[in-house]
Amino acid sequence: MFGKLVVMFGNLNSVEIKEVLVHQVLGRIGCHSGDLTYIVPISYAYDGEYIYGHTYEGLKLDIMRQNRQVCFEVEQMENMANWKTVIAWGEFEEIKDETERNKGFQKLLDRKTPFITSKTLQLSAAWPFYNIEHLDIEGIVFRIRLTKMTGRFERNEGASSYEK
Repeated sequence: MFGKLVVMFGNLNSVEIKEVLVHQVLGRIGCHSGDLTYIVPISYAYDGEYIYGHTYEGLKLDIMRQNRQVCFEVEQMENMANWKTVIAWGEFEEIKDETERNKGFQKLLDRKTPFITSKTLQLSAAWPFYNIEHLDIEGIVFRIRLTKMTGRFERNEGASSYEK
């Protein structure tokens, strides 16, 4: 006999939203300028106020420099029946001050990452070993100050339970 399936949908509270943002490392930025909307995945770190990212010159930066208002999305997927998703809005800021840039890099380097990672998570050839004062990492560090956040979830309890 199969167990009872309990399906729940709902909104995440502010603590749950921040937990999702802190524990994930891949999100998507949505940006728009003129007649072009662009959505692109990024690896990131979240410190409770800002999303930090590292990138190179390209379309994403061009658009965010023209319109600093962006959207950010991240999800935590256990499976297709058990997930959490966060959508946030905020303002893009390119970090040019060397001290602030190093702080941004430090946040990216300190985040918890999966054991197997992509090159976009590995900020330097020395990764995961580093000394921020001696790193000469190319590219641009930016942050997004989040001003509004919302989150949703689906949870299916008993979906795979089996009773004899």
